[in-house]
Amino acid sequence: MRRLSVVVGLSVALLAGCREKQVRPEAAVEFTVPPGASFSDVTDTLAERGLVRSPRLFSVYGRLRGDDQRVRAGRYSLAPGSAWGEILEALTTGHVVTEPVTIPEGFRLTQIAERLSDITEEPPDSVLAQLTEPGADTLLNVPGPGLEGYLFPDTYRFTPGVDVDVVIHAMVDRYHAFWTPERRERLDSIGMTERQVVTLASIVQAEARVVEEMPRIASVYRNRLQRGMLLQADPTVLYALGGPRARLLYAAIDSVADSPYNTYRQPGLPPGPIGAPGAAALEAALHPSNEAYLYFVARLNGTHVFSRTLAEHNRNVAEYHRERARQRQQQTHDEGGGRP
Repeated sequence: MRRLSVVVGLSVALLAGCREKQVRPEAAVEFTVPPGASFSDVTDTLAERGLVRSPRLFSVYGRLRGDDQRVRAGRYSLAPGSAWGEILEALTTGHVVTEPVTIPEGFRLTQIAERLSDITEEPPDSVLAQLTEPGADTLLNVPGPGLEGYLFPDTYRFTPGVDVDVVIHAMVDRYHAFWTPERRERLDSIGMTERQVVTLASIVQAEARVVEEMPRIASVYRNRLQRGMLLQADPTVLYALGGPRARLLYAAIDSVADSPYNTYRQPGLPPGPIGAPGAAALEAALHPSNEAYLYFVARLNGTHVFSRTLAEHNRNVAEYHRERARQRQQQTHDEGGGRP
């Protein structure tokens, strides 16, 4: 008789679940299962949200399936009228609500902390403190110093309120995935360490506005390194200064003369990356173009003019300033409605 009662109870629960699936409004219902919540608590929440109209039968159904001990914490989104089997499948597989988070190429840790603050639901300062925790590079097996440059830029999906450590591991795992055996072999053939390549790539990422120019920009810095010239890379000085500026003046450069990131004053590469390079910049650092350029200057359209000699470079700089002056003159003319 007891076995028959169980079978009858299961049959009734299944029929009830099927009936609840008949009407399915469009609007999804969101709810949260807190860590440590009992199955009774979860059932009550489902009933309160209108997802289950027969909570006692649903509770029996869940226990008969063995799902009452397998519900995972998190935020869920389910359509009203979902069958009980669908509800339990979502709850036991952890099919939680996720939101996209995009970390653009070139972002520094300070910028990444701001971007992650919303999804982790922690203040930016708290996130940054965890991103800059001493020893994190060793713990996560990246070259360092610190995690700057090793949180791979990409679009990720996380559950709102996700722990910062979960995010860090996901981003570092994506970084490690870039380093295939072939790319590690390439390090040996060009005589550079992983840290040096990532550092160079971070400078290339900061300089380039056009992906196609990245290998050429990388070659300029490689040529300078091989000749023992100063890199004189503006982005590294801006990193030492703490962020971008409208104009980089010599006084500002001199104010951080002792910084190892001031490549106008300090020889070689800086001690580590100045931002998070993307795959294209890393590839450019691994495969710079085979050209003899030593200088480049920006055009107004974001591309660059490259040169082999200082005299040629100075002419290109002068042309850049003339072009800027013409642009300002045209803007003034346009704002004045074309009046003389």
